[in-house]
Amino acid sequence: MQMKKISIQADHRDADRRSEISAFETKAYILGRTLTQIMFLVAAVVLMASCDGVRRKPGRVYMPDMAYSRAYETYSVTEEVKAELLKKGIHFSNTPVAGTIKRGELFPFLLRKDADGDSTNYAASRQVKNPLTSMDTVEAARLYLVNCAICHGAKLDGNGPLYKGGDGPFPSKPAQLVGDARYEAMPEGQMFYSATYGKNKMGSYASQLNTEQRWMVIGYIKSQQGAGKTTAASANAPVPVKNADSTAAKK
Repeated sequence: MQMKKISIQADHRDADRRSEISAFETKAYILGRTLTQIMFLVAAVVLMASCDGVRRKPGRVYMPDMAYSRAYETYSVTEEVKAELLKKGIHFSNTPVAGTIKRGELFPFLLRKDADGDSTNYAASRQVKNPLTSMDTVEAARLYLVNCAICHGAKLDGNGPLYKGGDGPFPSKPAQLVGDARYEAMPEGQMFYSATYGKNKMGSYASQLNTEQRWMVIGYIKSQQGAGKTTAASANAPVPVKNADSTAAKK
């Protein structure tokens, strides 16, 4: 009887312990679920606030001048615009610093553009030689046709689509690169100077063609000028006359 009473008491204690554990687990479950609901609610509020397109305050930005810089197209800012910017304390220049060479530049051209009325560097460019010892002739021809043929013509005769025998929009004929002694005698360096900085009515092609591509175009022009001279020399060569006596003897 005593053993049975002890056993019943032990069962009651186990039941109480299980009840306490079950109550603790229930509280933990309710607390965890509540925390999860609170987290979802906070996330939803943050998401809704971030999706709002209306901004009342710009917020805080570290070094905003680097994140929101004033953008200007290269070569698009005139001297007048730069003067206006300078009045506002903005020191803007759309030209590289003197003596600097852009990354990846293979054949830097060290002569700068002459000031108005000066031709010192243009004359000095006569001594500059084409640094390319070899090139892709097909690509050089393509670069010429894309960038130069519209004025100078596909045959380098100055009769491009813009002139078209005088019927095009250009009233005067562009330079005839083949067949005109002035341009056939022009050194490579001066041609490169003109392609880089522009000359007379021809504008600069420095933004369309990099240094190597400009030298490729000059090399192509010179090769065509040489081919034209060879063709002209062959056409003007005297035709050999057969000896009359030998012809009569054969008859």
